[in-house]
Amino acid sequence: MKILANDGISAKGVQQLENAGFEVILTKVAQDQLANYLNENSIEIILVRSATKVRKDLIDACPQLKMIGRGGVGLDNIDVNYAKEKGIKVINTPAASSSSVAELVFAHLLSSVRFLKNSNRDMPLEGDSKFKELKKSYAKGIELRGKTLGVIGFGRIGNEVSKIALGLGMNVIASDNNQSEKKVTLEFFDGQKISLTVKTEPKEEVLRKADFITLHVPAQKNYIIGKSEIELMKEGAGIINTARGGVVDEKALLEALEEKKLAFAALDVFESEPTPEIKILMNPKLSLSPHIGGATKEAQDRIGTELAEQIITAFASVKN
Repeated sequence: MKILANDGISAKGVQQLENAGFEVILTKVAQDQLANYLNENSIEIILVRSATKVRKDLIDACPQLKMIGRGGVGLDNIDVNYAKEKGIKVINTPAASSSSVAELVFAHLLSSVRFLKNSNRDMPLEGDSKFKELKKSYAKGIELRGKTLGVIGFGRIGNEVSKIALGLGMNVIASDNNQSEKKVTLEFFDGQKISLTVKTEPKEEVLRKADFITLHVPAQKNYIIGKSEIELMKEGAGIINTARGGVVDEKALLEALEEKKLAFAALDVFESEPTPEIKILMNPKLSLSPHIGGATKEAQDRIGTELAEQIITAFASVKN
């Protein structure tokens, strides 16, 4: 049985699949040539990440497809319901990249509260001639300890984010579909565990109380954070979006930064991805990364092995 990993898969994942008797093809095929390639090579399983789309037209054009795998959390680039109607199994790896995304949230957050993005640019240019001036310019950073982090969307990634925040001594409040209290378990290197409680509240309350907001929700038809939501936030708050482009109104975000309602924002995803607006790219109060939330070696290994395990399990009876 042939598998096309069109957006790649880790070497560990390839090895597992090949050991189980699957043929794994790592050729990168352009979207407009994908249907022909799948048909000409009799490929029954396609694995994608966010770059490749598996829509109704591709599904209709490739009746031999038996499975579509998404390496990651979201499935918004796949017509999932239609695929299932056609008898095609759809799998993903929702837990594999949670820790990686959570750590990126804090990379952006720590960089923003200590002005590291701009400092890293200015030091090579003026560090030898204006050291004291730069020291003064960047001497108004703030600590995260004691601050309140608002987590919008308290699934696997939101849970991982809260663990890091609690470990740093932050107060964590969350907004989720259900308002209640949720247990968060911090696991340490020596096997010790501590369970703490995080309260979930209505989104509006989280926005009012939080010093920083981080988003962990699936793709939406409407903005989760728009102008009216930003108006509820504290003066000088910050927003981090590592979820999906389109959950934050970028126009409203830029206005809030220009008006100093927000002190900073960080984006790993964009409304017009993969061609972010130039105003977003050039704003000095934005910390930016090119959709790399789950792009760590460890996460890629977990994604590859999880996909392989699901495929092997699903087709065990067929191969036997």
